[in-house]
Amino acid sequence: MRFVGTLINVGAVIAGSLVGLFFHARLPKRLTAVAFQGIGLFTLFIGFTMAAKTKSLLVLVFSIVLGAVTGELLDIDKLLNRFGEWLRKRLEKKGNGHEDTKARSGGVAEQSRFAEGLVTAFLLFCMGSMTVLGAVEEGLGGRPNLLAAKSVLDGFASLALAASLGVGVLFSVIPLFIYQGGLTLLAGSLHAVMSDVVVNEVSAVGGLILIGLGITILEIKQLKVLNMLPALVFAGVLAAVFLR
Repeated sequence: MRFVGTLINVGAVIAGSLVGLFFHARLPKRLTAVAFQGIGLFTLFIGFTMAAKTKSLLVLVFSIVLGAVTGELLDIDKLLNRFGEWLRKRLEKKGNGHEDTKARSGGVAEQSRFAEGLVTAFLLFCMGSMTVLGAVEEGLGGRPNLLAAKSVLDGFASLALAASLGVGVLFSVIPLFIYQGGLTLLAGSLHAVMSDVVVNEVSAVGGLILIGLGITILEIKQLKVLNMLPALVFAGVLAAVFLR
């Protein structure tokens, strides 16, 4: 089943949100830190494993360099952050647009809190490189290892978010499923027209990006991993042209 990874992710968010709503307390930071460290190490392992699939170091290096430069020029990281802020403000503005003076501290405040929880969770769960790479991994026929690892992170995060922002976090699974499932479906449709050589090179470049993500998660150095995502496109094109 192509959407197993996304379904696991959705289930983890639902479970974490329900636990957070039940206990109404933040997850201790030390437990979150340990969980993130474990996921960081696992991400590095998956990254090295995927990168080792390359059959051409030249394609690998040119793809990651050209992709990183392109992503930096476009500043994908900044664009997504701006989109997130715009989406948050739009929903909050919509929630506040129908309020009257007496209702400001009542139902409308709860509506605004709901929107804040939904948008915050959606951005956290969907606007990262792990979402894109995980969807590509599963869509191209691989096991959903990365989405499974992401599910652990999202489960802990949803627990903490739901405890502080409420039930809106739980409903973030709807856009999560649509967005992440759509990416998986898109990658799957591309797989039908991509040779094994191209798939391997795309996976290898994805592995390099995952290594960068693991370094960021472990707080060794903050890398703009989102700006490296165009490297996946360059890998596919270069492999199709030079490795046929």
